[in-house]
Amino acid sequence: MTRASLDKQPQEVAAMFDDVAERYDLTNDVLSLGQARLWRRAVARAVEARPGERVLDLAAGTATSSLPFVDAGAYTVPCDFSLGMLAAGKRRHPWLPLTAGDATRLPFRDGVFDAVTISFGLRNVQDTDAALAEMLRVTAPGGRVVICEFSHPTWAPFRTVYSEYLMRALPPVADRVSSSPDAYTYLAESIRAWPDQPALARRLQQAGWGRVAWRNLSGGIVALHRGTRPAA
Repeated sequence: MTRASLDKQPQEVAAMFDDVAERYDLTNDVLSLGQARLWRRAVARAVEARPGERVLDLAAGTATSSLPFVDAGAYTVPCDFSLGMLAAGKRRHPWLPLTAGDATRLPFRDGVFDAVTISFGLRNVQDTDAALAEMLRVTAPGGRVVICEFSHPTWAPFRTVYSEYLMRALPPVADRVSSSPDAYTYLAESIRAWPDQPALARRLQQAGWGRVAWRNLSGGIVALHRGTRPAA
């Protein structure tokens, strides 16, 4: 897969992430100019995991994103559909219950999690609306969702510069630091094709989430969307 589309084939996307698994965290730090760590901290604050809570971390990759929830005392399930990512994560964090799963057909019972979160993975799911509905299904009434995803910069002149960076600068940099540079061409295109902040908020509401809101990070390069499952 070298061209982005919103009709993503799960097996192709999973294979792509299998190829980049070993150097994925390093590559992200380099390509984001160190911002990835700040974004992870923002997600941890938004999820606000508490001791004894159950947190589902979707598109968890190597489970780096799951560690803040574990440190907060929450029972955390890192879930991903890339077996290569999960294998790399298991080598690094053998005590975590890493689980293989498709975000559109989650292998969990209804209402079992207090919080569900997904960072930089929703745009790679074949059916966004099905994934949002599945997240709602596995979340307990009153529970919350936090979605961290690349979005659209709010300042128009910067949007142009950012778009040029994605398509011209990102692939050559990925060629030097990534184990699969072609995957980052796809990722750059998928970012440009992704809906903006209000559009994603509407889709969360249509899926049944309440109290939907978002906050821009890094000038809108990334947006942090939140919602709550209405009480029964």
